[in-house]
Amino acid sequence: MPPKTAAAPARAATEPIIEAVGLGREFTVTEGPFLRRRKRTVSAVRDVDLTVFPGEIVGYLGPNGAGKSSTMKMLTGILSPTQGRVRVTGLEPARRRTRLAARIGVVFGQRSTLWWDLPLRDSFELTRHMYRVPAADHARRLAELTELLELGPFLATPVRQLSLGQRMRGDLTAALLHGPRLLVLDEPTIGLDVVSKSTIREFLLRLNAEEGTTILLTTHDLGDVERLCERVVVIDQGRLAYDGGLAGLRASVPAPRVLVVDLAEPAAPLTVEGARCVRVDGPRQWLELSDNPARVIAEVAGRHEVADLTLREPDIESVVAALYRGAVAGPG
Repeated sequence: MPPKTAAAPARAATEPIIEAVGLGREFTVTEGPFLRRRKRTVSAVRDVDLTVFPGEIVGYLGPNGAGKSSTMKMLTGILSPTQGRVRVTGLEPARRRTRLAARIGVVFGQRSTLWWDLPLRDSFELTRHMYRVPAADHARRLAELTELLELGPFLATPVRQLSLGQRMRGDLTAALLHGPRLLVLDEPTIGLDVVSKSTIREFLLRLNAEEGTTILLTTHDLGDVERLCERVVVIDQGRLAYDGGLAGLRASVPAPRVLVVDLAEPAAPLTVEGARCVRVDGPRQWLELSDNPARVIAEVAGRHEVADLTLREPDIESVVAALYRGAVAGPG
């Protein structure tokens, strides 16, 4: 892609695009019978320190109710923090929300920013006026995004007639037409088929590589995380539980590795010190490891005729599930 038309001036590459220190948000809730109602304070987010630099793709993960949405709303200026401070592209989001909107793009998987009864092309034109993008820049940018996201056949189609995958590509285009430095995505592939997911993931990787756009996404689809994110931040019960790479996350959580053994002939479940047989299917057996794989492999091969061996690392889904269950006490 040619250079984007950024609304904000260029900044030093070392300056964080997101910087949150001690970030927190409390809510007051009313509960109890009508005549005996009482108020109490609930902490949705507590003491979150988060720094994201230009060009990063960061996955922000957590179970439902962990504080993801509240964090995203503070980063985009929808909510004001009740604790700590936050700056996004150098601005305080809640105080400079209008100016911030010109520097970031936001896509919520369940809520479209497009006009339901208008053709897709008209939604993009209205977006141009909202962000005051010059017509020539808008036309160039729209042509690029239309080609990359294969939107040409749908530009004259009313948004309400688009499939979910087509609408999501339209929402991504609308969020990027003004050339934001930061793209915030909330469940960008939710409900999409495999082909649509792949299209969006590949587009986001290209956007990041060619334009240096910083991407922060929340998702429950761990395929998004494994394909897109070198760094993940996990929040649970309002506090950060992990911040680091996928490899480090796997190493922090005691999710077992599995040795898949293909024997020459079917046999009874293998009994090996440092391993537990968890499944048998004909000559194939799955051994959950609690010891050095090399020692287990040597013992199995020494006692049985082996056709093949495969060592499987724990998948990211089981790792994150273990983390949610409290297998890791704090940030990595």
